[in-house]
Parts: sequence; C-alpha cells; structure tokens
Amino acid sequence: MEFQIGDIIKMKKQHPCGENQWEILRVGMDFRLKCQGCGRQVMVSRKSVEKNFRGFIKKACEE
Repeated sequence: MEFQIGDIIKMKKQHPCGENQWEILRVGMDFRLKCQGCGRQVMVSRKSVEKNFRGFIKKACEE
C-alpha cells in the first residue's frame, strides 16, 4: 500500500475524542499520525495501520 506524508486516512477504530480520520506525518516502519479531531499525535506500527486502514479521505498529491 502506498502511503505518503500529508495523506488523510480513515481508520477502523476511533480515537477517544470520537474522530477516525488521521493525517500521516511520518512514514516508515512506524507511522506518526495526527488526529483530525483533537490534534493529538500518536506513533503506530505499519502493520497496525495496514490492518485497520479503511480508505483515503484525501491524498497528498490532490493539493
């Protein structure tokens, strides 16, 4: 799967604030994701992101 910095993705599980849309800030073995609801940043493994990924909201190349 091709993820790029700046993509906004939808995940299966919600953040405790209730939002399930995340912006990708770092790509590698681990991803740094920023919650679009509250702005909190979390580090998540690539395996976890690929497992819980539900679709792209906005691709970085569309800007």
